Amino acid sequence: MNSLEGLKTLTTVVADSGDFETARKYKPQDATTNPSLILSAAKLPAYSSLIDKAIEYAKQQSTSSKSAEALDRLLVNFGTEYLKIIPGRVSTEVDARLSYDTEGTVAKARKLISMYEENGIDRARILIKIAATWEGIQAVRILEEEGIHCNVTLLFSLVQAAAAAAAGATLISPFVGRITDWYNRRGDEFSVDPGVSSVKRIYAYLQKHNYRTVVMGASFRSTGQILQLAGIDLLTISPALLEQLEGMDTSVTRTINVGVEEETIKDVIHVSQATFQSELAKDPMATDLLADGIKRFDHDAQSLEALLEGKLSHKG
Repeated sequence: MNSLEGLKTLTTVVADSGDFETARKYKPQDATTNPSLILSAAKLPAYSSLIDKAIEYAKQQSTSSKSAEALDRLLVNFGTEYLKIIPGRVSTEVDARLSYDTEGTVAKARKLISMYEENGIDRARILIKIAATWEGIQAVRILEEEGIHCNVTLLFSLVQAAAAAAAGATLISPFVGRITDWYNRRGDEFSVDPGVSSVKRIYAYLQKHNYRTVVMGASFRSTGQILQLAGIDLLTISPALLEQLEGMDTSVTRTINVGVEEETIKDVIHVSQATFQSELAKDPMATDLLADGIKRFDHDAQSLEALLEGKLSHKG
């Protein structure tokens, strides 16, 4: 048994990729996508038919923003194709430009779900990815009550996790690698990986207080970070790290010890908007990374939309 196979016995493995070949090769349960991943995949000839279908769809719409319509359809096209390969769920991201707009996020999520259902996909197989801003988390509360399952992303702190869980989020995605990168850039020395430690604390908090929200570690820089979270609910892993794990024969053991972590967890956090903003402001790492993550996804969404706009113009 290689290390990837061993990890699958303890944790649900998710492909963090826009490339379907990753799913065919490594056989994950679920898949996650974001504008950055789909932008990379959309440039490959193998996916030109998905772009062509998005363009044709947009041309038939009466809206003034045909490139935005094409973008929505492209996201759904990728997700639909993924679901033909994997047995579980796919995560599709709401436009990062709506991260501070509750109503806009709700409307976009409903539209994406409707488009999936038009393709014959049960909404139970879709996770709508929403940034862990206060406004985004309020959208999650509304959507979960409607049976639209959400993946709260760009999550870097316990207060974000507590707010998302209280809102009924199906899943949260704390970013391991970006947290560790932030401390490395500052030149901090640490004996315990801060990204791994943050996710363990978040997981213990949800377990102690019996939230139904599950935790999916994301944004890894090494197999070591991944294996330090063996036993957590889910891990979403890039193709490069999936390949490394498949080539390793290191024995994988459960490293999540909830009992130990729970000893440091306080009572349930009652998160009001003021508390959320105050706690986030006290955490420069989470504040910086949330803003930077939104900026990155915004940039790549705009690049993807520009690519589609060019094709719409070319096709007349």
